Amino acid sequence: MEKEDIKIVCKDCGEEFLFTVGEQNFYEEKGLEHQPVRCKECRAKKKAEKMSKEKSE
Repeated sequence: MEKEDIKIVCKDCGEEFLFTVGEQNFYEEKGLEHQPVRCKECRAKKKAEKMSKEKSE
């Protein structure tokens, strides 16, 4: 069965984004079992928030 791009709705902003075949292959290679739940922009925002919180501790 051939993979296809998957449309996912971001849990933070509610916007639809594509989980491309290339991204799916990357996740598979890294052993990641779950699909992303946030779009690229929200993932970056969440990561930045986490990094700034760790620096302030």
